[in-house]
Amino acid sequence: MDLSRQLRTVALAVGLILPSADVLSATLMHNINGYHTTEKALEQFDAIAFDQGKVLATGDYGALVKRYPKAKKIDGKGRTLLPGLIDAHGHVLAQGQLESQIELRDLGLEETLAAIKKYSSQLQPGQWLQGRGWNQVLWPGKDFPTREQLDALEIDHPIWLRRIDGHAGWANSKALQLAGIDRMTKAPEGGEIHRLDSGEPSGVLIDNAMALVEQAIPAPSLQEKKAALTQAFELALSLGLTGIHDAGIDSGTLKAYRQLAEEEAIPLRLYPMISAAEKDLPQLLDAGHIGSPEDRLYVRSIKLYTDGALGSRGAALLEPYHDRPKETGLLLYPESEILSLLKLATDNGFQVNIHAIGDRANQLVLDHLETLNDNKDQKPFRHRVEHAQVLRVADITRFPELNLIASMQPTHATSDKNMAGDRLGNARLEGAYAWRKFLDQGTRIAAGSDFPVEPVNPLFGIHAAVTRRDRSGQPADGWRTKEAMTLEEALRAFTLDAAYASHQEQIIGNLEPGKYADFILLDGNIFSIDPQQIWQVKVEETWVEGDRIYTRGQ
Repeated sequence: MDLSRQLRTVALAVGLILPSADVLSATLMHNINGYHTTEKALEQFDAIAFDQGKVLATGDYGALVKRYPKAKKIDGKGRTLLPGLIDAHGHVLAQGQLESQIELRDLGLEETLAAIKKYSSQLQPGQWLQGRGWNQVLWPGKDFPTREQLDALEIDHPIWLRRIDGHAGWANSKALQLAGIDRMTKAPEGGEIHRLDSGEPSGVLIDNAMALVEQAIPAPSLQEKKAALTQAFELALSLGLTGIHDAGIDSGTLKAYRQLAEEEAIPLRLYPMISAAEKDLPQLLDAGHIGSPEDRLYVRSIKLYTDGALGSRGAALLEPYHDRPKETGLLLYPESEILSLLKLATDNGFQVNIHAIGDRANQLVLDHLETLNDNKDQKPFRHRVEHAQVLRVADITRFPELNLIASMQPTHATSDKNMAGDRLGNARLEGAYAWRKFLDQGTRIAAGSDFPVEPVNPLFGIHAAVTRRDRSGQPADGWRTKEAMTLEEALRAFTLDAAYASHQEQIIGNLEPGKYADFILLDGNIFSIDPQQIWQVKVEETWVEGDRIYTRGQ
């Protein structure tokens, strides 16, 4: 913790001991519709007092103005105040880079090709055309694309476009040539190269095979990474995020983060997970945690992928895909190697956050964590299963025994609703996107978006969690609504339980006295409007440690 923050913490501690905070330059914001969740209940308040970056009290304005008569008063103008929202699973660098690439989300095939052609005109000679967001499930026939479609655009640039889930990529012939990929190239373990009838690569590569192309793309410089991260910070703050758990970073991105922290250029709270694929992972873990819960940069976990995604049929299933009976998906690591990586992390005191989408991947993760627990109590680590998307119902009940957190992304359900049944069949949907089953057994859900797979806006996630409908209101009655969250649960998943998932619930996650004054002001009351309108609510202001750092329109 830097010296200035230590002094602020000490000053606050002294102030809280005093019978009155008049000796401090407190601020009292009133005329608000305030809400936050505690471990026991949803609480409402119409005023909040804060000073030195931390909350003094919430409650009735009349009572607080008597306690803090000398406080600076701010009229909240009747707006809704919530704790700063936390995205428990996003990809910060990828989001920042996407700001300068082409985004293809929600486009049909012809629209996608037209957008690529138009975008290519702004590139420099020899520059790679990069982007993401295509989704063949939205196209007629739902077939994967091919390099031939890109080649027909006659674009003189190598093209590499990640699928919306990030677990498949689409290349043109020029990109394949630069990467040295031809009909003789074998896919690495945990990856797949789609092929044309001729045996030539089609241009689509799945999971670990994507690295064959990406290693040929010039790596961004440290300064470019810092610039992309900064762009993502600004976007996040404008949407009400005061905390992000970055789901898998390499050593170069970690270096960029550390430089930004040293420059005091991180305006929100970051909880990056070190990628288990890092070649120097043992050395990074041996160096120990970075920062503390109070710091803007706090590193004490790893991110490990076990399988791919459902949309690209890379999710590892116990039984074959309903719409592809000969396929069961991919494991990205051999089983024994997964256990070794988990042990390496826990032996060094690191939490493990494990990507598992298919029911086979989830069962495997649970089995390995139980094996670790036999030798050392794993509960204090608060290990997380990232996505926990498709499980046997019997495996869902195994989470409480190990104090596992289900790190889930509500908008995945509303995006996948038209595809999940095709991939799984109806029987396996019983344990898919099953938020209610987790909550009813006492498992905490740390909610996120998985941006840029989904939009960054956390209010989209709260809307999806409550309605199980997409933003166009479909399906009208919701999709498998028995698994929906209440609004209070959804807010808690994006605040207090997300903070618990990063071992920070003592300092953020709600607005109890002594916690950081991280909060947002909204232009609508999500607790009084039609739930279908929640996603339309805008963030008016974002405050971090009692400082207003974003104002809409400025």
